[in-house]
Amino acid sequence: MKQFIWFDGKFIDFDKAKVHILTHSLQYGSGIFEGIRSYKTSDNVEIFRLDDHIDRFFNSAKIYNMKINFDKKEIKEAIIELIKKNKLNDSYIRPFLFYNDIHIGVSPFGKNTSVGIAAIPFGNYFENKNKGIRCMVSSWRRIESEILPPEAKASGNYLNSILASIEARYAGFDEAIMLSREGYVAEGPGENIFLIKDNKLITPSKDADILLGITRDSIITIAKEDGIDVEERLIHREELYTADEVFFCGTAAEITPIIEIDSRKIGNGKIGSITKRLLSLYESIIRGNNKMHEDWLTFVY
Repeated sequence: MKQFIWFDGKFIDFDKAKVHILTHSLQYGSGIFEGIRSYKTSDNVEIFRLDDHIDRFFNSAKIYNMKINFDKKEIKEAIIELIKKNKLNDSYIRPFLFYNDIHIGVSPFGKNTSVGIAAIPFGNYFENKNKGIRCMVSSWRRIESEILPPEAKASGNYLNSILASIEARYAGFDEAIMLSREGYVAEGPGENIFLIKDNKLITPSKDADILLGITRDSIITIAKEDGIDVEERLIHREELYTADEVFFCGTAAEITPIIEIDSRKIGNGKIGSITKRLLSLYESIIRGNNKMHEDWLTFVY
């Protein structure tokens, strides 16, 4: 089936979306991106928290002083139409803003920008998601806002994540957990992290230099609505080991249970009851079976 990419206002063939090897954002990592999911519901396809993702896309561009030559409404309409044209159900959507200039030199001042949007079929990010994954605390520390702004989803930021993820995979683990420069728990290479202790849901606060994830915000909201106490604070590394339950969350990861960290079983080494409860609630929302948060869903048809 023919697939398309939206590129600067036009739909083009998937395999024709190409840039020059000397494009500034390819050479220097000076791109801005988003990760968005669409899901099949009983009678439609919905895009999860589309407006919030588009807002963050524009905020990331503002942080890096990059111009987007389209407004939010145009980007939103492009994403919806792309899902239709590609006939997608469960998919991953990637808007990407970049300097589309052949340029050697760090400064991109005055250079042209382009926006491309891709959407591809997508299932579980982690192969072992349904059983729970094994993680290690990385020797690589998470970037901080005095070095690079972690609130912006910028391409170059993720070189930090790649180093941590490679280290974990070579060591035989599924993923890494990164600490802040001060040694507090921050996040995974591409995921926020939660732990559960004595029936309380705990997650690193903004002070740990984390990306303020949209899925993270969703989990906090639905947990509070379900009567679970939620605490955002600095977390010491050893608290991971003594937690009753731990899980990652993110657009790609959704809710992914962590059953082992640094060769230590978390709880009894199985997916915990609160994690299962949040998984069930989250799944009911993204599949359109929970009317409490229909405002989070943008229906395609």
